[in-house]
Amino acid sequence: MKIVLIDYGAGNIKSLQFAIERLGYKATLSNDKNEIENADKVIFPGVGHADSAMKMLQEKSLDKVIPTLQQPVLGICLGMQLLCTASEEGNIKGLGVFNVAVKRFSNAVKVPQMGWNTISNLKTDLFKDILENEFMYLVHSYYAPICDATIATTDYGGDYSSALQKGNFYGVQFHPEKSSTAGEKLLKNFLTI
Repeated sequence: MKIVLIDYGAGNIKSLQFAIERLGYKATLSNDKNEIENADKVIFPGVGHADSAMKMLQEKSLDKVIPTLQQPVLGICLGMQLLCTASEEGNIKGLGVFNVAVKRFSNAVKVPQMGWNTISNLKTDLFKDILENEFMYLVHSYYAPICDATIATTDYGGDYSSALQKGNFYGVQFHPEKSSTAGEKLLKNFLTI
């Protein structure tokens, strides 16, 4: 199976590669259009600022490639947020896969949300063998509100989408590669979809 991690300069790639290797797979890092389009599974990671990340995608024309992919795609953290229609972070237009705009947490809660929190209302095979209220590791200041594509929620000053799905596109706000055995299960579930 050919697994490609989209390389657009967003950090945290190594820990994701190691997590995939622990599951017995190999993941290639690439920003090559043909390589991404011909992968069996595509992972769209992301740590950083939405505005600069979108500029890097545009420089490589990956903003045109990603929304047209036909195979299973998993957006992680900023990767998930960039798959949405827009983000308040840098007031950017997103890739428009998920029909929801990303918002900033209010000052009523500590921003960023950093650390372990639970996921609930789990839907789809992405969460096979993962329990309701399982803990996942999160680091973020922006969130996707509940919408038609929501397949998991987290409460942080109110419920938001901690996972989204539309067709072959999946997105998780948490970092599965840093979320112990539950995160490992989620990555394995994605790789066997």
